[in-house]
Amino acid sequence: MIMYSRVNSSAATLTKNRTEDSISPASGMCVTCVDGCIGMCEIGKSSYRGHEVIYPQPFGVITTASEKKYPVDYSDFNIMGTAVGAQGIEADSDKAIFPAVNLEVKIGHDNKIKFRYPWIIPGIGSTNVAKNNWEGLAIGSALAGTGLTIGENVGAMDMEATIKNGKISDTVDLKRRVKLYKDHQRDGYGAIIVQANVEDTRLGVQEYAIDKLGVEIVEMKWGQGAKNIGGEVKINDLKKAQTLYDRGYIVLPNPTEPNVIKAFERGAFKEFERHSRVGMVSEEGFAQRVEELRKAGAKYLFLKTGAYVPGDLARAITFASKYKLDMLTVDGAGGGTGMSPWRMMNEWGVPPVELHSLLYQYAKRLKDAKKHVPALVLAGGFTFEDQIFKGLSLGAPFVKMIGMARSPIAAAMVGKTIGRSIDEGQVPVYVERFGTTKDEVFVTAAHLRKELGDAEFEKLPTGALGLYTYYERLAQGLRQLMTGARKFSLEYITRNDIACLTKQASEISGIQYIMDVDKKEVEDMFKNL
Repeated sequence: MIMYSRVNSSAATLTKNRTEDSISPASGMCVTCVDGCIGMCEIGKSSYRGHEVIYPQPFGVITTASEKKYPVDYSDFNIMGTAVGAQGIEADSDKAIFPAVNLEVKIGHDNKIKFRYPWIIPGIGSTNVAKNNWEGLAIGSALAGTGLTIGENVGAMDMEATIKNGKISDTVDLKRRVKLYKDHQRDGYGAIIVQANVEDTRLGVQEYAIDKLGVEIVEMKWGQGAKNIGGEVKINDLKKAQTLYDRGYIVLPNPTEPNVIKAFERGAFKEFERHSRVGMVSEEGFAQRVEELRKAGAKYLFLKTGAYVPGDLARAITFASKYKLDMLTVDGAGGGTGMSPWRMMNEWGVPPVELHSLLYQYAKRLKDAKKHVPALVLAGGFTFEDQIFKGLSLGAPFVKMIGMARSPIAAAMVGKTIGRSIDEGQVPVYVERFGTTKDEVFVTAAHLRKELGDAEFEKLPTGALGLYTYYERLAQGLRQLMTGARKFSLEYITRNDIACLTKQASEISGIQYIMDVDKKEVEDMFKNL
């Protein structure tokens, strides 16, 4: 029997079974549940910490993604290569070399948003893990010429923000996040995007970002792949919890109730939960918001949606088409996040391959009807160049970029940690074999030092070096894969550049089964002998 889910124990919830080798498959419980056990499993821990165990732990220093094994994923596809010809460059062995592959992307109604690479960070919001690594993420993304989205709730979570008459008029954190990116942007490549959910929209966060911070691109949000409820974080400060409650958030337990205050002060619990509201999508409301943002001065409009039912996916792409949006991001189930309900992350939503295959079908219907198709971005567990190639191929020619969040955060966190170890003179042995300075450890350091100059290079946080260097690896890896497929620019990638290893994957995606690749061409060759 195939089991796709793991139940009742996970590193994400800091739980485990007592009898780790003897687990009941359906329930996840130990085969023998013994009276006297201290409750290391999720059921046991829930018996004394209750709702706290819904969420991955420890909050603020981790990102989390589903551990569910889906029946079909991107490993069910292989990239096809050929020994013949070249597209996008002269078919000459001295010219068709992988460093010559062009990875630039241009999108938007006037093709003026340009990216050096076909990937983007699609939304990192108010969680501590995002805030604490923003320097690396913003500077690294800007130097690489890629896109970075400031996610939901950043404005209202800022305790130094000024809110007058229910509207945000000044910020510290949002202003800092935008500035860090813009100050390091080079040659017009890349983009900083400000996203908004229900609370952000009510507070006028995007209008503020456009008017006061010079942001040109804003994104409406219908959800993500990790959950089908609003965003949430944990708060360990009573005053902050009360401020957020006053600003209109759902805060649990209610931080204004006297008995809750007393319980918190005596240590009965240590964290409040701040939750966002779920949006209520309607075409009328969507059209109104599009008009408001354009009147506010937004030059480009994006939409991000999650792993909802196919009807909602169709709603997202048809609305984006009808109201001439510039980009639509579609995030498959299982997503990565700073805080989402753990069981929901594993058991909710349409998985990436299925969702992205439906998206291709819907985009093609719009194209065949001669309707506007926005640039599409796929998200949901992408981390390396082979997956990026497969996603671009599965959705070609409509998919222009791949969205990634957890892996860029990981690269920035590791870079930051290595930098700290260098400063402290405590470089781990695993890293020390490469050197003990950032010029020795980070392979892109020499290139960046030459480009930026010594003074600017020395100011770079190592988190940014970590992200930039990770992106450099992805770029070279993708160029190599594209060269093998003889595609020397992204617009030449097609759905025929990948093949399915199983009939099930082929049925879902509409991509050819590997034994059917070139079948007609092969038959013609033999007929002409």
